[in-house]
Amino acid sequence: MARIQSIRGMNDILPDETPRWQYLEEKVRVLLARYGYREIRFPIVEQTELFKRSIGEVTDIVEKEMYTFEDRNGDSLALRPEGTACCVRACEQNGLLHNQQQRLWYQGPMFRHERPQKGRQRQFHQIGVETFGMNGPDIDAELIIMTARLWRELGILDSLTLELNSIGTSESRQAYRQALLGYLSQFESQLDEDSRRRLGSNPLRILDSKVPETQALLKDAPVLSDYLDETSKQHFDGLCARLEAAGVSYRLNTKLVRGLDYYGLTVFEWTTDALGAQGTVCAGGRYDGLVEQLGGKPTPAVGFAMGVERLCLLMEALSVAPETPALADVYMVAIGDAAELAALTLAEKLRDQLSVNVLLNCGGGSFKSQFKKADKSGAAVALVLAEDELASGKVAVKALRDADKAQQTIMLDEVADMLRQQYFSN
Repeated sequence: MARIQSIRGMNDILPDETPRWQYLEEKVRVLLARYGYREIRFPIVEQTELFKRSIGEVTDIVEKEMYTFEDRNGDSLALRPEGTACCVRACEQNGLLHNQQQRLWYQGPMFRHERPQKGRQRQFHQIGVETFGMNGPDIDAELIIMTARLWRELGILDSLTLELNSIGTSESRQAYRQALLGYLSQFESQLDEDSRRRLGSNPLRILDSKVPETQALLKDAPVLSDYLDETSKQHFDGLCARLEAAGVSYRLNTKLVRGLDYYGLTVFEWTTDALGAQGTVCAGGRYDGLVEQLGGKPTPAVGFAMGVERLCLLMEALSVAPETPALADVYMVAIGDAAELAALTLAEKLRDQLSVNVLLNCGGGSFKSQFKKADKSGAAVALVLAEDELASGKVAVKALRDADKAQQTIMLDEVADMLRQQYFSN
């Protein structure tokens, strides 16, 4: 019978990899708490209409990438392709937005049906941050400064570049859209297939094209910054001034527009050249109109999402990922039924009395095989229980990482104090 395989682009995260994920997730959790952000959790499955109304029906995500299906009631549902719309829906539904300020974060899997490659999977994981009720450039700056602090603490800041732009108000973008459309229409036959398709639906997305020939055509195209209204310019100037005051370097990228329809004013990306084509590890911006677009009252909002897979790959590429921790601090070796029972109860007592990881040998085995497992576990010390030790109420203590420490035998009720003093004093 053929083995069942995982779905293409939906990968397992194996035990040797999870410590890197846990390290990143813990760094994020602690950092966000220091800035006053609270975690929110919402379902993986949402109504398809949520994403059509928020992301836009003529985006690649909705047109080509979203996993949609009908349930038994005939309702159209979707696996979430991103988290912002879900967060807005959850906040609006549960009364968290009206006349309130919110600083929120979430983490979990997202789903898009695209060609899998390194750093881009069909099930991928994001950590997202969303803020509501604050309309000035100060909160935009806080989010970006906060990400810079995270990169610094992870040891990857020097390999990342902050790209920054303002795409203005919807009125600014509409005026620019007409100018860009007029310019690109001259070269329609020279555009790549995706860009020709976008010409009639979402021409600003052509600025994101990765096709060299299309990018060459864009060199003389109108620039969005020339179409910004005064309010947009002041907002962007205020953001740049705050980043400069905080010592956060950035690069202006007038072609940066982001791929989702709900963005306006600030947009930004953190990129790296250490991961090949998939160089964006974090991206976001302001989306003041989205809450109203989804049925709520007008609410200023700004946020970002970071790709967990890409950040883990970057940490690995830069050799800043933490080493895989030892499975245990203490390994319990036991020979015989009585010894196995004593080892079980002793292990529980040590877990109560010490802040250490205790790994109990299970499945039997000779002294030799058990010590091999003890060594492989990375434990600093093995506690050995056999008939002779049990008869006298004692346990043998053998150092596994320090050859200068002689094996000793002590009373069972003295084990915790001895381990605390000699092995785990810190």
